[in-house]
Amino acid sequence: MDSANDFERVVSKLLDTPEDSARETTGIEAKYLNPPQLYSVIEIKDNGKEIFNRRYRRKDADGNFIESIEEAYLRVASHIASAEESPEAVHYYTHVFYNMLTKLEFIPNAPTWTGSGTPLGQLAACFVLPIEDDMGQHPDGIFSTLKNAALIQQTGGGNGFSFSRLRPKGDVVKSSMGKASGPIGFLQVFDAAFEEVAQGGIRRGANMAVLRVDHPDVREFITCKSTEGKVKNFNISVAITDKFMEAVKNDTDFELINPRNGEVWETVRAREIFDLIVDNAWRNGEPGLLFVDEANRYNPVPQQYALEATNPCGEQWLGPYENCCLGHVNFAAHVVDGKIDWDYLARTIEMGTRFLDDVVSVNGYVPAVPQLREAAHKNRRIGLGYTGLADAMYMLGVRYGSEKGAQLAAQLS
Repeated sequence: MDSANDFERVVSKLLDTPEDSARETTGIEAKYLNPPQLYSVIEIKDNGKEIFNRRYRRKDADGNFIESIEEAYLRVASHIASAEESPEAVHYYTHVFYNMLTKLEFIPNAPTWTGSGTPLGQLAACFVLPIEDDMGQHPDGIFSTLKNAALIQQTGGGNGFSFSRLRPKGDVVKSSMGKASGPIGFLQVFDAAFEEVAQGGIRRGANMAVLRVDHPDVREFITCKSTEGKVKNFNISVAITDKFMEAVKNDTDFELINPRNGEVWETVRAREIFDLIVDNAWRNGEPGLLFVDEANRYNPVPQQYALEATNPCGEQWLGPYENCCLGHVNFAAHVVDGKIDWDYLARTIEMGTRFLDDVVSVNGYVPAVPQLREAAHKNRRIGLGYTGLADAMYMLGVRYGSEKGAQLAAQLS
């Protein structure tokens, strides 16, 4: 496609202000009637365009592109801006968001690119789903959660779970007088199911499994990925408590607790568990460590829930059914004439925050799992991060890893 013609088509779609503004301007902010001029250059290189074409441009059933790169940017900008309160504001922020994307000032997560302006409309990267110790009666029971997780993965979302509420392997099941499979048995069931679900038609699902360090099955959990190919659709992390770390420090015993009844199942030497974690992490990179008590000290809504699990990559703790609404400010785009333009950066941070809050509003989530929308709208969690730090340092003549580099990183973040 010809880039100049593609841009002209975008301009033609945004050229006129909404008809309502011509008839009635009372109460409309003046800035909305004067949107910024559209930026005409897409700031990505050939390799970036190849990846963008493969992953994010819309195609027909035969694999032919049905939009240019410029039109893909407009699709995202206009869809997110549709959350705004008036036609004039929608028009204005479509311009703002389009420019912010084309200049690479701000980059949203992948599902925002793939889901915006589509019938699916699911824009979140990942979710945390609760798992209760129940086979079917509880709405958050094991197989109810598995069904919800599969529906999420069909839309391109990943999932984090804590299996810590499940009774240990060998515990009694009163309804059948049988023995419980334990959390690792059900983790393997989840893993097998996700093996068959292609995430958004692009990749298999990303998942995080968490188990508390005081769960009786923690040793089996720590070693569940020691054989190549086992539980391959999950990252695994142990939820570490203050009490456990104190026992490791003092080389004392530590109690493993049955979550079904709160009774002590076994008493072990804490350093035995810690050494097993370290050995497996050294051998294959897992499990990770999640400091659950520390996370809950910083929980912004402790009156609503205790944090138990993170998203698949482990960078964001979330409550039940909450999601990652993510985007990144590109520091490198804000280096102007050999200096960080702080006013420019502040403006992008403000608009990036507005963009993500609008994502919360227009996200289609998964209609079959209404708890996702309810949780998102209740707390309106967003995650605004950054990228381009090393590039910005290079442009500023600052060596990455130096003391000056560390000071700059602290100042930027």
